[in-house]
Amino acid sequence: MSSPRDLGLDPAILDWGKRIEAAARDIPDLRCPYGPRRRAAAAKLSDALATWSTAEAPATVAISDQLIDGPGGEMLLRRYRPEGLPDRAPTQLFLHGGGFYAGSVHEVLNDRLCARRAQDAGIQMFSLDYRLAPEHRYPAAVLDALAALQVLADDPRFGVDAERLGLGGNSAGAAIAASAALAARGGDGPTIGHLDLEVVPGALVPIGESARRYSSGFGLDDAAALIEVYVGPGEIPVGASPLDVPDLTGLPATLITVAEYDPLRDSGLALAQRLRDAGVRVRVLRGLGHLHGTVGLTAILPAAVRLQNVHSLALAAAYSTPMAPDDTTLEGDDDVA
Repeated sequence: MSSPRDLGLDPAILDWGKRIEAAARDIPDLRCPYGPRRRAAAAKLSDALATWSTAEAPATVAISDQLIDGPGGEMLLRRYRPEGLPDRAPTQLFLHGGGFYAGSVHEVLNDRLCARRAQDAGIQMFSLDYRLAPEHRYPAAVLDALAALQVLADDPRFGVDAERLGLGGNSAGAAIAASAALAARGGDGPTIGHLDLEVVPGALVPIGESARRYSSGFGLDDAAALIEVYVGPGEIPVGASPLDVPDLTGLPATLITVAEYDPLRDSGLALAQRLRDAGVRVRVLRGLGHLHGTVGLTAILPAAVRLQNVHSLALAAAYSTPMAPDDTTLEGDDDVA
């Protein structure tokens, strides 16, 4: 079994890992049962790291909050709107990561990355504070995402071009986004024009060589425990685990980003292949030299900046914005180092 120190990683990544270990020792609630106390501790750790390691949001992006009605009550949407967008703008609904039990629109990491991505892709983004497990298990977060998409498509206050409305997410949020896109197929709800899945768990069980080699010490040591947190004990519902869905036809064009040294890498690549076999246009970005959590280290890691830039340009092409370079394709595989 590999260790990050064996791989010749960028020193900034190793420094980031050491800071996580040091900070975690001072936050005892990180070892609490999954729930509010552990969630608050995870947010404290995330913000401490991102304040140092993630580049600040550009000043040209207006950030505002709006409450909307959802299946479980009011939900918070945080809006990222760059200067110069049309009144009805191409729009992505974004679902944050956090292992299904943590994360929020208030996290420094999400704020900074969403604002930068909106600016560089030429789109507006809305980050959703969806309901979290274990208090609200699957499919609560999926239903929240579908409800938010409907509001964005219907309510003129949000300035959304409903013909260019997409869905994206990071890690756990990417799994929720995939489940929502699957649930929306052929329904009466809004059309999802594009799907953006970053370091996605394509399945809720270990898949491939990466799951074995990087299961310990690479940032997802508690992945197995999080499955039950998200879906409860017993059999995993098919809709919660995209690779378990027999038919993946009818999904929108999809961008999948994987990290080289991520236990979820092979499940993301397997999902990409399954989608291609189902006739879906797929573009894959392989972040070389990355761990699961390093794609956001844009203040300290040049490789993270490059990967984020390619990601944003891929979104620009998918949403047909002026930011898209002429040679950007919506299909194929790219290694980004």
